[in-house]
Amino acid sequence: MRYAASWLLILCSTLAAAQTPAKQITDNQHVWLSVNSTMRFSERWGAIADFHVRRTNYIADPSFYFVRGGASYWLADNLSLVAGYGHMWLASTVNGKAAFADENRVYQQILYSSRIKTVSVLNRFRNEQRWREVLDNGKSTGDFSFSSRLRYLISLGIPVSKNPKFPQISIANELAVQFGQSVVYSAFDQIRLFGGIRQGFGRGWSYDLGYMLVYQQGAGGNSYNRNHTVRLFFYYTLDTRRKPSAVQDTPHHFEDE
Repeated sequence: MRYAASWLLILCSTLAAAQTPAKQITDNQHVWLSVNSTMRFSERWGAIADFHVRRTNYIADPSFYFVRGGASYWLADNLSLVAGYGHMWLASTVNGKAAFADENRVYQQILYSSRIKTVSVLNRFRNEQRWREVLDNGKSTGDFSFSSRLRYLISLGIPVSKNPKFPQISIANELAVQFGQSVVYSAFDQIRLFGGIRQGFGRGWSYDLGYMLVYQQGAGGNSYNRNHTVRLFFYYTLDTRRKPSAVQDTPHHFEDE
């Protein structure tokens, strides 16, 4: 009887394993470019605006285009609230041609910056409400699926020289989870790891350049995209509170899709 129970347990375990879909990972190569701006008009109020382009198969095919704007409110110089709207054109390939789905996005976020000795630290919490167009064979069905996404980012700027013109080391990690009626097997949305350099150039301008690894779960729960991304982001900071002759430091911040 004991042996029969053991064999039954082994059989049930084997059947359960056979019914569990195998994990599938697809590797992709992306190039991601963007321009991001932060503008401060008074002690409390300002705005942000940015534009993103991501290409897949390096630069051969479109992945998405994204624009975003928002209003900023500073509680303190290192603590701000932002709320706004973004629109994405998300590409997919149907019969060898690119089809684009619209996505409307409303978001709210908290940004807190600090320093640990010479290292700048940015923490960002973002809440997004997303309405994504449903396509059928590359054509719009007129329906939109809704989901909410929570994102947490920590970003570090590590100087390697006292010369401010010398590039800093830039490291970031972001985790995103999502919820909604259409989200059944993919509550874990993605994790993003970035490493590269960051450097200022010109008045109010800076850029970061490096490698980003994006590990994203598909809607079915057992498929994942592992995106190897060359990323080049430009940043522009405007602060009208200060006199034109004043020296303005570009804050270490990080904006992305």
